[in-house]
Amino acid sequence: MTSTELRELLDNARVIAVVGHSDSPTRTSYRIAQYLRQMGYKVYPVNPTVDEIDGEKSYPSLASVPEQIDIVNVFRRSEHLPGVVEEAIAVGAGAVWAQLGVEHPEAARLAEEANLPIVMNNCIKVSHGMLV
Repeated sequence: MTSTELRELLDNARVIAVVGHSDSPTRTSYRIAQYLRQMGYKVYPVNPTVDEIDGEKSYPSLASVPEQIDIVNVFRRSEHLPGVVEEAIAVGAGAVWAQLGVEHPEAARLAEEANLPIVMNNCIKVSHGMLV
């Protein structure tokens, strides 16, 4: 995606589901989710191993998130990305954004076939800071 497309994606998003959101403040997923909240996004933690994070309910899957998801932000290892993309397609998410170091050719193929925008190996916080 071009810088303009990334900016539009971030500008138009309201709801972000963070897959792999940790409940530990020392983890990158926790810190970036906090940043996204501070920037005005509604952030839903998606982590089946945690019931709540900072008093907010954590959801076991994308399908259980109670709102339409604009961006699925992925903090899982690359081998899990195709499954997350399949879930994102199933719930009608607007885009998938895989963090630094997370990329998978099958995930890209699945997203492309479904006309689902996908960003891989890119930090949403860094991009937001530079583009928005």
